[in-house]
Amino acid sequence: MIAYQNYISIEPHKRFGKPCISGTRISVYDILSWLANGMTIAQITEDFPELSDNQIKACLAYAADREHKIRVA
Repeated sequence: MIAYQNYISIEPHKRFGKPCISGTRISVYDILSWLANGMTIAQITEDFPELSDNQIKACLAYAADREHKIRVA
């Protein structure tokens, strides 16, 4: 699995503290939403050439890690 910590940062002054691709204002949520709506990694990188395949995969790894950490009360 990709070490998402190398690609994703949380900065309070950027996008209201949402996790974003480091060095951009593109949030993890944005990328996950595009993937959920049927965009491919190739389509995303075509629309946003500043993104790499690994950055997009890091968003998936981030989401998987968060899901794994959720505890049922």
